[in-house]
Amino acid sequence: MEVCAGSGNLWKERTAIVSTLYFIKHRRFTETLNLSKLFLSHGHELIHKALGWMLREIGKISPKSLILFLDSYSRLMPRTMLRYSIEGLSDEERKYYLKK
Repeated sequence: MEVCAGSGNLWKERTAIVSTLYFIKHRRFTETLNLSKLFLSHGHELIHKALGWMLREIGKISPKSLILFLDSYSRLMPRTMLRYSIEGLSDEERKYYLKK
């Protein structure tokens, strides 16, 4: 996974992100959260969408883990990544993170 993430190839990077769904389903969030931090400044929207999707999946299993990540990084997150990641939150929580 690290090889793909550091490849510089959009499709390999996206594959690395989406492949963390396996770990998420087994309640292991570290891989996804580390990739999310690594790619905060990535320039491609497909990466932002994949990261937001995986963060949203974490939030379905462990809302606390998602909130902790958002509290630390929501201001740095690309807008698409943020919007995808907060889809499962309450209206009040979504508004809070969108205004940060």
